[in-house]
Amino acid sequence: MLRGLALSGVAALVIAVDWLRFEDPRSGGGRPFALAALAIVPVLVRPWWARLVAACAAAFFAVCIAFSVAPLHVGHAGGRFDRGFLDFYDFRLPFDPTRNVRMHQVVLIAIFAFALAVALAIAARRAVVAVIVFLVGAGWPATLLAGGNELGRGIVILAVALLLLAGLTARPSRLALGAGAVVLFGAFALSSSAAVAKSGFLDWQHWDFYTRPQKPVSVRYVWDANYAGVHFPKKVTTVLTIRAPRRSMYWRATVLDQFDGTRWREHLWGDTSKVLLPRGAEDQRHWIQQDVRVRALDDDHLVGASIPVAYNVSEPAVIKGQGVVRAGDGLHRDQRYTMWSYIARPTPAQLVRVQASYPRELTKPGRELQLDARANAPPFGAPGRAQRMFALLTGKLQPYAELYDRARAVAGQTRSPYAAAVALERWFRVTGGFTYSEQPGPTPGLPPLVGFVVQTRSGYCQHYAGAMALMLRLLGIPARVAAGFVPGHYHDGTWTVTDHDAHTWVEVWFPRYGWLAFDPTPGRGRLAGSYSSTSVGFDPSAAAKLLAAVVKGGEVFGNGVPAVIGHDDRIRNPRSAADVPVRGLRIPPPAERHTPSLLLFLLLLAAGVGATIVLLKVARRQARYLTRDPRRIASACALELADFLQDQRVPASRSATLHELGDTVADRFGVDADPFARAAAVARYGPANEAGAAARRARVELRELKRKLRRGLFVLDRARGLVSVRSLGLG
Repeated sequence: MLRGLALSGVAALVIAVDWLRFEDPRSGGGRPFALAALAIVPVLVRPWWARLVAACAAAFFAVCIAFSVAPLHVGHAGGRFDRGFLDFYDFRLPFDPTRNVRMHQVVLIAIFAFALAVALAIAARRAVVAVIVFLVGAGWPATLLAGGNELGRGIVILAVALLLLAGLTARPSRLALGAGAVVLFGAFALSSSAAVAKSGFLDWQHWDFYTRPQKPVSVRYVWDANYAGVHFPKKVTTVLTIRAPRRSMYWRATVLDQFDGTRWREHLWGDTSKVLLPRGAEDQRHWIQQDVRVRALDDDHLVGASIPVAYNVSEPAVIKGQGVVRAGDGLHRDQRYTMWSYIARPTPAQLVRVQASYPRELTKPGRELQLDARANAPPFGAPGRAQRMFALLTGKLQPYAELYDRARAVAGQTRSPYAAAVALERWFRVTGGFTYSEQPGPTPGLPPLVGFVVQTRSGYCQHYAGAMALMLRLLGIPARVAAGFVPGHYHDGTWTVTDHDAHTWVEVWFPRYGWLAFDPTPGRGRLAGSYSSTSVGFDPSAAAKLLAAVVKGGEVFGNGVPAVIGHDDRIRNPRSAADVPVRGLRIPPPAERHTPSLLLFLLLLAAGVGATIVLLKVARRQARYLTRDPRRIASACALELADFLQDQRVPASRSATLHELGDTVADRFGVDADPFARAAAVARYGPANEAGAAARRARVELRELKRKLRRGLFVLDRARGLVSVRSLGLG
């Protein structure tokens, strides 16, 4: 009993350590090892039926511990297991157990299940079963997560498997241990080799446990700006569902940070400098988690609340800069991932005191003050700035001089970048006389954004966001266009985002607070931060009083300002139609069928072990006949027959005489073995001049005898005997 307890404990420890490699950082507390200890308790119980009862009781308490459920509510564990199990298809390994609690719970129950299975096999003294279960329980995690000291893990797993064989075999001979080592080494090499473990073969995220349905309809967006009008089908298609707090957040896919002289484009640059991060962004306690599920979005951008700071997704993904993450193979229908965002929420009083102090990362050529490929606006408040701007706005940029004049008139004379930003936002939304239109009129002879501001004052979100961001840059304030979706519809903890929620808005950078969202499109969205005029918390009267002290001659903050037009996500009108160009709805190719990789892996593992056993037995048998001595050949024939009987679970001692072996065959199988016994006896004990011929005749008779014995066996009995390890001293 103590031997079984020790063997079970060692195996459970290795299994627990291998499964905990999925977590980074490693989970605190002792629950994994407590569950491993609970799994080996049934080893102490006898007889077998009492052990089974103990195993059931241990499993019940293990479920309660692993899934943190009360005994009276153990049924809730099923849903938690289901969600955690499916999360393994949507998040890359290793995962953070504090954020992916359900995945951590699945790891805990896997540790218990494999440790219990090994312990029960040990208690039943089933050496081969115990080793196979241990190899799967400890070796399987190694195929799912490569890296680390793989050779060291392989040596430990092999050593424990050999320990199980030696500990469960009554008298393990050197040959038995050597044969076991070869079998286990072959099995482990198969389970952990690159040919098997690589993603192309062990495609574990497409096992048949979770057949990911292909998208029946998908929506694909062109995020780069387009001012020629938009058309969108009347049918509403859900593109994302997002579990997140009930706070009005814009879901950002990307940013358009390059203005090429005519329109805004996505041209991301790596912003690795921490100087651009707002205060508090590195404190994970302030992060907002969003669990995103892709419904019908055909894109490679990970969508998350602005501004994203971290992510976890199963597919290979790359941070392109500015908080934009792109999945290399694109997003798939029903794919799930998690985003964490930091949303600064300063008040107008805090922002109005922020000075125009911008780091080099934002002001150098090609960054957030760029006006075209060769022109960069001077920063806000720079000495002699007006004269420098009019000298800059010549040639192809000359039409934008009128846009610059309009921006200065709206913002007024101020040293506060925030005053200029909120004035432009409110001017576009409320006081400037703009109207929303998906098919604005053309402006011949003028760039689209200039014509929008000075002539038509009619357009959709790309006009509003593009014009405001450009006017801020003309004022020397770092700004860019963000593209994604307005919040959508909230119900029961989940935001439903449709293709009609697609939108663009503006992001403005402020020292200490980083990038803040502003939305100039009339009636289109509602931001949560009280600093924005779109927020229900924004007080126009209070803002006018606050900004009067820092603004002179502005067009916006005065008497008679109309109330803020909010956004009601329940109302569907022309202003709620998507105003980001859509490439249309398309029917994808037929669903690709994925092979059941786990089943194939286990079948190959079993086939490899079986083939190794057969080869060992054949090699051992043939080695006995590598002699010309007829008496040794006769002994080899007797051992071959004894091995055959042992593999068929027939007691046959290796020291039994030839006639005793013949009697055993006759009693158990009803086959006459006397011709073989007589020939082998002559070869073994007869005259030397007759021994050679008798030895050859004994081998012929043995082959005929084994042929008759196999005919009388069921197919399963023959297969079991073929891979049995009893003749190797391992059974």
